[in-house]
Amino acid sequence: MPSLRARLLDTVALPILRGRSWTAQDVRARVAAQAARPAVVRAPGWLGRFARHTVAEHAGWPVHELTPLAGPAGAVSGPVTVLYLHGGGYIAEPVAWHWLLVARLARDVPARVVMPLYPLAGWGLPADVVSGVADLLDELLGKARAAGGRLVLMGDSAGGGLALASAQAARARGRPQPDRISLISPWLDVTMTHPDQPAIARHDHMLRIDGLAEAGRCYAGPLDPADPLVSPLNGPLAGLAPLTVLCGTHDVLLPDSRRLAAEAGLVIDYHEAPGLPHCYPLAPIPEAAAARARLIAACRADR
Repeated sequence: MPSLRARLLDTVALPILRGRSWTAQDVRARVAAQAARPAVVRAPGWLGRFARHTVAEHAGWPVHELTPLAGPAGAVSGPVTVLYLHGGGYIAEPVAWHWLLVARLARDVPARVVMPLYPLAGWGLPADVVSGVADLLDELLGKARAAGGRLVLMGDSAGGGLALASAQAARARGRPQPDRISLISPWLDVTMTHPDQPAIARHDHMLRIDGLAEAGRCYAGPLDPADPLVSPLNGPLAGLAPLTVLCGTHDVLLPDSRRLAAEAGLVIDYHEAPGLPHCYPLAPIPEAAAARARLIAACRADR
């Protein structure tokens, strides 16, 4: 059974926080506002308590990098790089939960964590976004391998979908795969047409099917939302790196993870948490600690 804090988050806090957000109308308004005046993203001041923080640029995108203040000796056998792609439905920049997770990864793995602020709906075309992430993946992977280390490609929600699409792009180019792909509540089919989703939606107090479908259409732009660039479950899955997937059963995106886990030929470490909401590993609940431990172990190649 989920902890008391998890139940309060799911049944009290999330419904209040959601309010009228994630309706199709709200999504259209947010995309229009973002297109007119992009959000200015500032890293939280408390990051310095966890890691060193710098900002660089890739393909014109801001790229935030976190490195350990002082990693514990012998924690890993070689340097670890995590390329982290934040969620937000392709319409929102990272929030405090994202920053806290990447800061903890930098400190606790320890790892170099790279988080690009990729173009959102209304600003970037999926082909350009996926290509840009695949380029960054190739660059970071080359540096990690040259240093005798490993690279993990990680993302939550929309960032999980972008991670899988970027790994597929790397495979199509004949480029190496990361050492592991770790996905948190990934959004892998933006059409939101799976027949199981309406029943699950009754228990999901964060997301709405109509709003997600609209966000998917806005991000897809001229593409069919079913195109593998935005719905990578419809793309080739053979030859990808081993996967770690974490999701909760009170998450309308759960069918995406289940479809991925059922794919023949994939090497996948799959964890489904009963009664927990979308992106629960980022939430301030006891169950998140065990989920983070799985992510950290995957980064260290402990599993």
